[in-house]
Amino acid sequence: MSGPSRLRVRHVTDYQYEKPVTASYNELRVTPRTGPAQVVLEARLDVTPVGRVLDYVDYFGTVVHVLDLRVPHRSLVIVGTAVVETGWPVDSTRTKHLSWAEAATDTFAGHFVEFLQPTGYTPHDARIAEAAHRLRDQTDPVNAPEVVVHWVRNSMRYAPGTTEVHTSAIQALEAGSGVCQDFAHVAIAMLRCAGVPARYVSGYLHPKAEAVIGETVSGESHAWIEAWDGQGWVAHDPTNGRRVGRDHVLVATGRDYSDVAPVKGVIAGGGSSRLDAAVEIPRLA
Repeated sequence: MSGPSRLRVRHVTDYQYEKPVTASYNELRVTPRTGPAQVVLEARLDVTPVGRVLDYVDYFGTVVHVLDLRVPHRSLVIVGTAVVETGWPVDSTRTKHLSWAEAATDTFAGHFVEFLQPTGYTPHDARIAEAAHRLRDQTDPVNAPEVVVHWVRNSMRYAPGTTEVHTSAIQALEAGSGVCQDFAHVAIAMLRCAGVPARYVSGYLHPKAEAVIGETVSGESHAWIEAWDGQGWVAHDPTNGRRVGRDHVLVATGRDYSDVAPVKGVIAGGGSSRLDAAVEIPRLA
């Protein structure tokens, strides 16, 4: 199939608490945003219990809903629903290509400083530095992301449960396994070490290309990367070893996972808790 695809995304996040929560403050990043390759036709957020919800667009362009709950509760259910047309063709004509010489200038480094510096999730170590040095000898910045994706997939295997949400790129690389978050962090760390601006992307993935119209598919929260090629951001999916396409729905971008966490905040009370999350993605067209 080719051309744009219309998807409905329903993301349910369900927290159950051992004891009553007396106050809860959270930032929610679950709403897709319109961009070069996708158009958001509808978006809705429902929260139970009902609380005060404000929204804003953060520094990286992500839609953020701020939830302030001041009523005692032992469960919190967040349902984000959206209809998105994905896979819109992006102009692939490039009149400007990034070179290693340009990437090494102070002006360039200052402009892309957030996406060139290491972070807690994307630190540098000797192995990443060595691989980045070889990368610069093998290719140019424009083709570097595809080489990095190939390197990451040869260095790691997809294995849920072998890492956790706070695992860094170095830890995942040492383990030789991880999930989409880890694949993205390792690829970003290597590209930044080589001097190519790279950013973390979170969203959803429709996993069943052969699904018929209207068939509800259990989708996935997913992570991938975008790299700067001199004229724009180009998206790559390190986990699946390919470019991002019509089955990807973009929600948030940032330096690493800490900038795009779907739910992030603080609560008073609650004791121990259980979290259940599910994503459903029927194709509408």
